[in-house]
Amino acid sequence: MAMSVGGKRGIVSDMNVVPLIDILLVLLVIFMIIPVYSKGLDAQIPQQSPQPPETTFPDEAVVVIQVLADGTLRVNQERSLFISSAPGFEGIFKSRARRVAFIRGDEPVEFGVVAKVIDVMHISGIASVGLLTPELEKAF
Repeated sequence: MAMSVGGKRGIVSDMNVVPLIDILLVLLVIFMIIPVYSKGLDAQIPQQSPQPPETTFPDEAVVVIQVLADGTLRVNQERSLFISSAPGFEGIFKSRARRVAFIRGDEPVEFGVVAKVIDVMHISGIASVGLLTPELEKAF
């Protein structure tokens, strides 16, 4: 390897690209070899159902718990006193796949009573609890 200092051209300040070409060739070889040794998993793509999806829920799937002014509870318009504890709610939802309920409170009911019912429902394992208001009932 020789280096000329001085002479007709003076000092040469060109960039040496040989190491960059070496790195480029090594990367090219690596990326050519990797696809040969890599094998992916077989993927099963979900197919579209021939039946349209059901957007409405049957009436039996919706559970509406109404808290009356005197503190009693109704489940789907049937008066029941046994669901004031967690085992009572578990009995209602043990045969249902969806653990969703709605609570409707009468006008004079305090929110503390409704909050107690919501707490008991969460303890019994009900996933979603919604509050039904008169405005929501009018919309549907």
